[in-house]
Amino acid sequence: MTPKTTERRTIPGPAGALEVVVNAPLGTPASALRGIALVAHPHPLHGGTLDNKVAQTLARTFFALGYASVRFNFRGVGASEGAFDQGIGETDDALAALAWARTRFGAAARVVLAGFSFGCFVQTRVAQAIACERLVLVGPAVGRFAVGGVPADTLVVHGEEDDVVPLADVFAWARPQALPIVVFPGCGHFFHGRLPQLQDVITRAWRPGHPVLPGA
Repeated sequence: MTPKTTERRTIPGPAGALEVVVNAPLGTPASALRGIALVAHPHPLHGGTLDNKVAQTLARTFFALGYASVRFNFRGVGASEGAFDQGIGETDDALAALAWARTRFGAAARVVLAGFSFGCFVQTRVAQAIACERLVLVGPAVGRFAVGGVPADTLVVHGEEDDVVPLADVFAWARPQALPIVVFPGCGHFFHGRLPQLQDVITRAWRPGHPVLPGA
């Protein structure tokens, strides 16, 4: 992504102004895009914003894959108005950002829902309200929030040494669903030093016939 492909603005949201950042390939008609990738950031009360490095990596990855990447600040963060609402109002924020993106990039555009930590919780709620192409959950905050079941093709990535959301909790959530987890050995919650690897894992997952695991 470059400044020329980055657009930051506010749109009407359910709690007032909602700040969004869009990255879409320049000169590409909406009909030629692969779809819309909606990216949700980590917990607003713990410094989470749309400029979080993992959120940026998710946006960058889907931009490179041909999607219009749309990040947004939950209510009460940055230029977004309102106050933290335990994930309920934040789900409405996500749906508002997606509705706006669909007016711009096409109502029929395929949608990928991607999130990091608390953002995963919100995206699993969004997935109950809309049809999406796929979910991508990085460091999902299971155990901290009531993260429900997800489709079998959901891509879940977690760090082995996550000290915010223990890997054991993620396994306990995934086990009844027989859901595979991509585990980064020696990696903490914030994926420090592992963002290129995260981008590679997602990119491989979007290429038919390519292994998901790096180096496989």
